[in-house]
Amino acid sequence: MRTRGIKVWSLRLLVGLLVLLVLAALAVWLYLRASLARLDGEIKAPGLSAPVTVARDERGVPLISGDRRADIAYATGFVHAQERFFQMDLLRRVGAGELSELFGARALPRDRANRLHRFRARVAASLTLLNPADRLLLERYVAGVNAGLNSLSANPFEYALIGVKPRPWSVEDSLLVVCAMYFDLQGTAEPRELTRGWIRERSDAAQLAFLLPEASKWDAPLDAAGVDFTQAPIPPAPPAWWGKPGKPQANKLASVDFIDAVGSNNWAVAGSRSKDGAAIVADDMHLGLSLPNIWYRLAIRYPDAKGAPRRIVGVTLPGAPPVIIAGSNGRVAWGYTNSYADLLDLVMLGQDARRAGELRTPAGWEKPATVVETILVKGAPAERMTVQDTSFGPVRDAGGKPYAIHWLAHAPASLNLHPIRLETVDTLDEALAVAATIGIPSQNFVGGDDKGNIGWTISGALPRRSQPGSGATFPLLLDGGQATFDGALAPSDYPRVVNPPGGQISTANSRQLNGPGARILGDGGFDIGARNRQIRDALAALGPRTDVAGVYGVALDDRALFIAPWRARAIKALDAAALQGKPQRAQFLELLNKSWSGRASVESSGYRLSRHFMWALGDLLFEGADGELAQIHPKSKVALATPRWPEVVARLLDEQPAAWLPPGHANWQSVQLAAIDRVIAELAAEGLPLDKATWGERNTAAIAHPIAAAVPFLARWLSAPPDMLPGDAHMPRVSGRNFGQSERMTVSPGREEQGVFNMPGGQSGHPLSPYFLDGHADWVSGKPTPLLPGAARHTLTFK
Repeated sequence: MRTRGIKVWSLRLLVGLLVLLVLAALAVWLYLRASLARLDGEIKAPGLSAPVTVARDERGVPLISGDRRADIAYATGFVHAQERFFQMDLLRRVGAGELSELFGARALPRDRANRLHRFRARVAASLTLLNPADRLLLERYVAGVNAGLNSLSANPFEYALIGVKPRPWSVEDSLLVVCAMYFDLQGTAEPRELTRGWIRERSDAAQLAFLLPEASKWDAPLDAAGVDFTQAPIPPAPPAWWGKPGKPQANKLASVDFIDAVGSNNWAVAGSRSKDGAAIVADDMHLGLSLPNIWYRLAIRYPDAKGAPRRIVGVTLPGAPPVIIAGSNGRVAWGYTNSYADLLDLVMLGQDARRAGELRTPAGWEKPATVVETILVKGAPAERMTVQDTSFGPVRDAGGKPYAIHWLAHAPASLNLHPIRLETVDTLDEALAVAATIGIPSQNFVGGDDKGNIGWTISGALPRRSQPGSGATFPLLLDGGQATFDGALAPSDYPRVVNPPGGQISTANSRQLNGPGARILGDGGFDIGARNRQIRDALAALGPRTDVAGVYGVALDDRALFIAPWRARAIKALDAAALQGKPQRAQFLELLNKSWSGRASVESSGYRLSRHFMWALGDLLFEGADGELAQIHPKSKVALATPRWPEVVARLLDEQPAAWLPPGHANWQSVQLAAIDRVIAELAAEGLPLDKATWGERNTAAIAHPIAAAVPFLARWLSAPPDMLPGDAHMPRVSGRNFGQSERMTVSPGREEQGVFNMPGGQSGHPLSPYFLDGHADWVSGKPTPLLPGAARHTLTFK
C-alpha cells in the first residue's frame, strides 16, 4: 500500500508540475500578446487638429493620412513606438553611450568610446537651431512615441527579458538616433587615420605612395570614364614591417569576415532612356542586418502648403525625426549612399611635464575643458569618465599618444529636420538645393524627377578647408604644416552633376568625381570602385528604353567580375609542379575550373576558394602589421588604410619584385601556393571538405533580434531562416551573413504604382506579429513587391 501511495503522490506531483509549466507558458504567451501593437479601432489623441488614420495593408505597411503634417508626425511616433520601441531605445543609447544601463558592464567598452563625444550634451545645441515648425513636428512625434508606448497593454517583451523598464522618449533622443548613424556610417574614419599614420611613421615617401594609392583602374566617377592617375613605381625595398608573420593566434583566415565594400548603391536613369519619359531612381542601402530591420516602411498623405494633396512613400528610421529617408513624393524620387568624403581630422597633441594640465595643438598650448560623464551600469556602480575637450575636439589616447578628434558631427548644424523639405519639392533642382542643407551623416544624394531629370550632390555637412584638396587622410602633425578644416562648406559651393550625357548616374561609396569637385570632397576611405563600375556598365547595357524592372534588376547583379582575376592567378600558380604529391591542391584546381559560375552563387565552391585565396594573400602580407595595429585600435587593419590593397598585391604578383617577397619565400608563386594551402588548412580545421565548401555554406544568413544572443533558448523564434545568400562585396548584390542590402527600392516619380521594394525583415519587431518576417523570403529571392501599400486590412483612427 505504501508503494502505491508513493506512486499516486509522484503522479500527482508530475501532473502538478505539468500544470504549472502550462500555466507559466500561458502567462508568457499572454504577456507577449499584450505587448503587440494595436491595429484597429479609435484612439483619443490630445493635440490633433483633425482625425488621422493609419491604414495597414496585408503586410502591415501603413498609409498615414491627415490634414496637418504635425498630426502625421504624432501618428508616426505612435506606430514606431508600438512596433519598434526597443530598436529605438538601442539606437538612442548607442548615440549617447548609454547601453550599459540596459546590458551591464559588458557594454562599457562601447559606451566609453561613444560617450567621449558627449552627443547627449551636443544635441541640446542642435535643438536651439530648429525653427518653430520643425520643433513642433519633433515634439508631436515625441508625444506620439510616448502615447504609443503607454498604450501597449504590457511593456515591449525585450524589457521583461532584461529586467528593465523602458524610459520615456524625448526630443533629444530623436537626434541621438541620428548620432548613432554617424557612428555607423563614419565610425571607421578615426581608426583609418590612425592606421595610415602608423604606416606613414614606418614607411618612406616612395613606399607610402605605392602602398596607399589614391586611385585605381576600377574607379568610375560621375564626370569621367575613369580617374586620371599614374601608378607609383614599386620601390626597391619594402618597409621593415612588410610581410612579417603574425602571432600564432592570428594565423587564421579571419580577414575574410572584414567587410571591405560597405556603404550602399544608388542610381538613376534619365527620362531620355526610360519608356515613359520620367526618371527612374533605385536605392539599396547596405547596413548591418538584424530583426527588426533598421527601416520602417511608410506612406503618408497630407495637403501641402498650397492645399494640394501629397503622397510620399519610402522608408523611415524609427526614433529619428519622422521624415521619409529615401523614397518618392510623386514629383521627385531620391536615395542615398555613404559618401566617404573626408569629414574627420585627427589632430596630434603635444605634452610637456613643465606645462601640467595643458596640451599643445597646432594653434598653440591650451588647457582643455574637463567634463565628468557618469555612465550608469546595470547591476554595478556607476562609472565616472573624465572627458577632455580642446578647441579641436575631444581627446582620445591611441597607442600611448593623445589626439583631438575634429569631426563635423560635433557641430550643432550637423543635425536638423531639413529632410522633411524633400517631401514637397516639385523639381530635381529644388531637391538638390534642399539636399545640400540637410543635417545628416554626409551622403551621396541621387534624385530624379517626373520630367526625366536626374542629378547628384552631397547631403550633409562638408568641411570648409582653406586649401581644397588638402584633406588630412593622416593624423595632422604638430608643426602646423597642414591645416584642419574650419567649419562647414556653404551649400551653394557643393559640387553637382545634373543630366550627364549618358543619361545615367550611379554611386557606390567610391570616388565620385575626377574634376575640381573631387578636391572639395577629399578621400575619407572611398571603396576601390569595382562595385560602381559594374553598376555603371550594367545600366549602360539596359539600352535606350528601359523600365523599372530593368533598373531594379541591377541590384541583383552578382557577377564576380572583381574576383575573376584572382581565380585566374590561382589557376596559373597551380601548375604541374605545384600539384605533384599534393592531392588537395589538385582538388582545389579542379573546383576552380568545374565549380565556377562566374557569379557569387550559393552552389559555387570555385567562387569561395577564389575569394578566400585573395584574402589569404592579404593575411600573409599584412597579418604581422595587423597584430601591431590592433594595439592602437581594435578596428585598425592595413586593409582599412586603403581599400585598394588588392591592387597593390596584384601589382606585386604581376611584376614579381624579389625584394618584396615575405620571409621564407623564394618566389611569388611560393607566396600564392602558401595562400592556397592556408585556405585548404582553414577549411579542414572547420571540418569542411573542399567540394562542400560552397559560397552558400559560407554566406549563410545569421539575421536575428539582438536579444537572441542574450537569450539563446529563444533564438529560433527571434531569427530569420539560415538562408544561403548569393552575392558578396565588390558587386552590386552586396550580401553577407548579417550585412547587406537593408532595402531595395526602385521607383519612377509620379508612377509609384509601378515602384518595387523589398527588405530583409517585416514591419514589426515582435516575434508573435504576422509582420515580424513578412517579406523576408522575397528579399532572399530578389522577388520585387509593390512599393505602395495595398488595400487596407486594418485601420486605426486617432481623434
